Formats: sequence, structure tokens, C-alpha cells
Amino acid sequence: MIEAKSLRKAVVPSSLIPNPSPASFQSNRLAFHISSDGSSCCVYIASGCQTYKLEISLEDSELTKGKESLLIPVQAQVLHSSIVDRCPHRSEIQSLILSETDYSDGRTYSVAPRDSGVGEGSWTGLSFSPSQWSTAAVARSFCKSVDVYDQDIHVRSLHTLWYPSSLSFLQSSSPGNGNSLLAVAEGCQLSIWDLRMKENGGCVQRVCGSMGDIIYAVSSASTGHIAVGGGGADRSVAIYDCRRSVTI
Repeated sequence: MIEAKSLRKAVVPSSLIPNPSPASFQSNRLAFHISSDGSSCCVYIASGCQTYKLEISLEDSELTKGKESLLIPVQAQVLHSSIVDRCPHRSEIQSLILSETDYSDGRTYSVAPRDSGVGEGSWTGLSFSPSQWSTAAVARSFCKSVDVYDQDIHVRSLHTLWYPSSLSFLQSSSPGNGNSLLAVAEGCQLSIWDLRMKENGGCVQRVCGSMGDIIYAVSSASTGHIAVGGGGADRSVAIYDCRRSVTI
């Protein structure tokens, strides 16, 4: 059983982001990193074409609970706030992901949509390869497509059967597989794609859930397990072991 140790709430200064942009329906414009000593964390927020950074104190505080063990947030102190000036972008940012690798050369790049921005963008998500920092996959729902890039170079497109809602590169302890397998949530199905294959468009496996239960989020672990979450009506998360094609 996982138990919370603390719950903190920080207020973004209005002087930092005076007019936040709305973003798309399935955007994910928040990322954070905890310092090695656990005394503070850096929260990154995207709005419009800019990325902002907040340094928030994580000093020890008692966990406050209300009626029926409802957690009550404690106001956290914002130590420092600033604009990340090394992340320029030509259009509204929809997702932020922090790299867990030690490699960084300070380069940035921006890629225009494959259709040059004509029509509905229908942003779904972004995923970076855990072992190849320059490889990224971008999904768009209405287009039923997943585009794979190496930096700003388009590598290939994957075409889904249903409208994709989330995607994640699979983490793998086996060498050579970490940057080639991609899990995509599309409708009530979880599809697995191998970027090295051409047969069947690259789709190597499909796991079907209950009809009508749309999968909205997907995440993977280095053990090969994949966690998927629906709309929240059943208050459950399913864990799949795609190596054995079973639900845990």
C-alpha cells in the first residue's frame, strides 16, 4: 500500500505567467525534478511558446488530514521562479518531458506538423526513447497517426485503427529493445509497435480491453510491465505483461 508522506500546494506567481494559454484537451504541460537531497524540487510549466521553472521548498512538514482521512495541502514556499530561455518554440507547447539521462548539449529544435498545420492538430502526446535521446514519437488523435522523429528528421509514420490517446516508449532491460518498442493507447485497445518492422505497419501486438472503456494513459516499467488507466469511472489501473500477453 502506498501512503502519502506530505501534500504541498504552491501558487504560480501571476507576474511570471500573467495570461496562461489554454492548450489542447490531452496536453501534459507539467514536469518536475526532485533534488538529490530531497530539500526542494524544480517544477517546469509550459504556457504559450514559453517554459517556466519554479523551485519549490520541500522542507519536512506533518501530513494534515481532514474528515474521512482527506489530505489537506500545506502551502509551499516558492524559492525562485524564472523563464527557461533555452527552450524556444514557434507554437504553443503541448507537452513537457524531462530526460533522465546525463547527456545534454544544450541544443533545441522545432518540428512543424506533417500537414504543415492545416486542419485540426488534435494533439495526443509525446514520448522520448529512454535509451536514444534524439528519438521521439508524437501522436495525433483525429489523424489516427503516430510520427517518429530523430531530432527534426521524420523517420516514419504509424497508422492506428482507433483514435490514439496516449503513447510511451517501452523501457526494457534487454539491450537493443529500449528505443524500438512503442505502446499506444487507442480506444479500448493497447497496441505494441516495433519501429524496426515493416510488416503489418509495424504493429506486433494488440491487447483488447472492455468495449467502451477508453484508455487515456499508458506508462511502462523496465520489467516489461505496462500500466494503463481509463477515464476513472471504475477507479482502477490495469497492469499488462506483454511478454506473456496477460493482464496482472
